[in-house]
Amino acid sequence: MALALAGCGSGHDAASDQIANGERVFQRCTACHTIGQYATDTDGPNLYGVVGGPIGERRPRFSYTAGLKALGGTWDAKRMDRWLANPRGMVPGTTMGFAGLPNPQERADVIAYLSTQGP
Repeated sequence: MALALAGCGSGHDAASDQIANGERVFQRCTACHTIGQYATDTDGPNLYGVVGGPIGERRPRFSYTAGLKALGGTWDAKRMDRWLANPRGMVPGTTMGFAGLPNPQERADVIAYLSTQGP
């Protein structure tokens, strides 16, 4: 029984560790993206509320590419994973200059973090 209780109260769980790692990985994205609720768009759109939001129209003042607008739908975890793996492979002609995150765990962590940043 002592072993079962040893982890209790440690303040760490897999979900919070994943979110923290996602926040660290997301630092690579801050060269072009902001994440604060009231932050402005920069070279890329502000990503506050991106998970669950519409693709290519979420930030009305940002100039999304025609390919991204044509994709339509919402940013769910599956689509976000595909996008983060290879933006240009998913949407040819995108102006996003990021080559992608090849590591599936890093993508999952970033998606977990982004999911906490919004309504």
